[in-house]
Amino acid sequence: MGRVMAIDYGTKRTGLAVTDPMRIIANGLDTVPTHEVLDFLEKYVAREPVDIFVLGLPTQMNGEESETMKQIKPFAHKLQKKFPTIELIYVDERFTSALAHQAMLTGGLKKKDRQNKALVDKISATIILQSYLENKINLLK
Repeated sequence: MGRVMAIDYGTKRTGLAVTDPMRIIANGLDTVPTHEVLDFLEKYVAREPVDIFVLGLPTQMNGEESETMKQIKPFAHKLQKKFPTIELIYVDERFTSALAHQAMLTGGLKKKDRQNKALVDKISATIILQSYLENKINLLK
């Protein structure tokens, strides 16, 4: 069984998180410059089996697509083209940045560390992945 990888796509940086091989725990993996993310994923997938990409879907409070979707749709198309055997699932990513900041605050990180946008992106990807895993568990109940 391959891992599940979450992608918090951004115009400058993309946060990545991945499960353990048993798909139980979500772990922050890395934050990479967005223009390098497909190359990073290609190298990662060559080393570790990945069965599912979970892509954060930015929506507005009213449920409509956000402006960021204009960048995410072409990225998702490239992702599916480059990795046709890996399933792509979208997960609502509303509030993940706020939740990431709250987690950093609760975790006792200093203000300077909380301002590290790359860390926020990686934690956001972890939250997206954890949300996916929890929804999957709830569907099995």
